[in-house]
This record gives sequence, structure tokens and C-alpha cells, in this order.
Amino acid sequence: MDFARWSTTSSRRPPDRATSSRKAEHIRINLECDVDAKGVTAGFEEYVFVHEALPDLDFSTVDTSCQLFGRPLAAPLLISCMTGGTPEATRINRRLAETAESFGLAMGLGSGRALIESPEQLSTFAVREIAPSALLFANVGAVQLNKGYGADECRRLVDLLQADVLAIHCNPLQEALQPEGDTRFANLLPQIADVCAGVGVPVIVKEVGNGIAPDTVRRLIDAGVRGIDVAGAGGTSWSEVERFRIVEPWRARVAGAFAGWGIPTVRCLVDARRVAPHATIGASGGVRNGIDVAKAIALGADFAGVAGAFLRAADAGTVETGDFARELIETLRVAMFCIGARTIADLRRTQRLRRAEPHD
Repeated sequence: MDFARWSTTSSRRPPDRATSSRKAEHIRINLECDVDAKGVTAGFEEYVFVHEALPDLDFSTVDTSCQLFGRPLAAPLLISCMTGGTPEATRINRRLAETAESFGLAMGLGSGRALIESPEQLSTFAVREIAPSALLFANVGAVQLNKGYGADECRRLVDLLQADVLAIHCNPLQEALQPEGDTRFANLLPQIADVCAGVGVPVIVKEVGNGIAPDTVRRLIDAGVRGIDVAGAGGTSWSEVERFRIVEPWRARVAGAFAGWGIPTVRCLVDARRVAPHATIGASGGVRNGIDVAKAIALGADFAGVAGAFLRAADAGTVETGDFARELIETLRVAMFCIGARTIADLRRTQRLRRAEPHD
């Protein structure tokens, strides 16, 4: 749906700015509108695999399983942090959790701010009963650490959700554009360090679609962060999402100016692995299929995250969500087979990924 039409049908009056209402708007906009980044790609098209006509292995032996934070996964895939805190999120999170459990994937939950503010909304987040063995990521905004959310509150969030990992998301552009955004980003690094020291589970820091530069990666790892999800540009643009929520035309144009803002995912990934060779590195942002997943792993990622496509599948139904997971994993397996990589470790070491040339 285009901006003018969505604005006409949905934004004649300023929307309710309560957290739960905002989350519902975010879901609706992501499902109904074109919120892809404009003028920038994730960069996966810049690389191609060199096909192996004689892979010297049987397809039946190709194994996509791996370990992430000491836990087994059937494939290096994270159903990325998306939603919670609104009734619409309950249905979506349950379908995603069923898929994570059935296919052995990791799953991230939406920002826990809504849950900390309103504990009665736990049912919209809680999926552990549905996914008892899944690797589960709780999630909180970095800016909340400047609003009294310290290690104790993060630990409570992790405990409520029975999560295995805490993701802290950094979204300065989104907050700057959001009508009710909170832009108090000063002095966050020492507070992130305090959470890392006191929360009791591994902490990763993620962007939401604009990327994390290598100098920032280094500072975060030095602060005690165990992993980075670079969440680069080229997938969903949250400046575009916020543009659809803005009533004033001039403010919407400000948001529109940032549709191509950010560091492409592939560039972030390569740089992050270079400066943090021993950290857990995730690649999300514009990961659209299993070949992109394979490229991400070959370029140095420990896992690839997918959000928007899983959201749309979950909105369609449980079968569609499972089918999409199956598609990603099977495409990854076929790509591995066709470069002679039997395991994820082989894929990480492959020499059969190269820069694309113009005729490719």
C-alpha cells in the first residue's frame, strides 16, 4: 500500500501514542505498506558462489545444524525480534514460536518495554510453553537504560520470558523520527556494560536496520557484550515505518529523507568480523532467502536473522510460517551441497564465495 492511501485511511487524526497502540500500528504498517529501504541494498547481490559440479558428498549428508550460545540449532537462523505488547502480537508470536520449536530455530521477542510497563501483557510475549527447547531472546531498547531500566529490570524481563539471551536494540534514527520517540542516548555504553555484568545471561546488541559500524562494535565488545547483530540497511526501514505514522506532511518528508540511510548489512558483517574475530556475530537486514543465509555464514556470520518475511508468513497462518522456515533451511542445504560444504563449519571456511562481476 502506498503512503498517500495509508495516510488517507489511517492517519486523519493523530494516533494513540500509548506503547501498545504504537506496536499495533507497527504491525499493521509492516504488513500493509512498502517499508523496504530505498536506494540501498543489503549487499548480498555483490557476492556469488562458485558452483561445484562435483561436490564429492551425498546430499543426504549435508548438515545445517550448529551451536549458538552453547545451544543446538537445526540451522543458523534467528526469527528476529519483532513484536509484543499488543493483542495482535499474541497470535503472531505463538505462530513464530511453534515454528522455532518445530524447526529448531532461535527466536527473538519484541521490545520488552511494554511488558515492563504493563506486566499484564505477559501473554502477548510469553512463548516458552509453546517453544520449550527454543533458544529465546528477550529484547529491550538501549534508550530504556536511561529511564531507570538497569540490570535488575533486565533480569526480571529475562526471568518473566524464561529467555536465554538478552538483546539490547539501538535505534537512534527511529527514535529521532518517531512522534513519541525517546532520544536520550547519552552515556549508554557504561550502562550496557553494567547490564552485561549483572543480567546473568549473554547479551547481544543489535540495530534495527541501519547497521553498526566497526568502531562501535569494538566498543561494545570491550564493554562485555557477547554478540552483535549488525542489522544493517537493505531490509525493513524503520524510518519508512515511522513515515507512515506521521500526520504532518513536513515531518513525513523528513522521515522519507532517511529511507536509504545506514550501512549495508554485508559491509557491517565483514567489518564486525574483522574487528571482533571471537565474538558472536549475527547478520540481519535484507536477508530474504536461504542463499542470503549461506552467503552471510560464508562472510563470517554465526547466524542470520529474518524478520519481515516471517512476520508476513505468521500473519498468513501457521502452515505458511512453517513452510517459509522449511524453504529457508532447504535452500541453505542445497546451496551448501552445490559448493561442497557438508557442514556449517565447512560453509564458514569455503573458498567458493567471490565478488560478483558485471556479467554475473
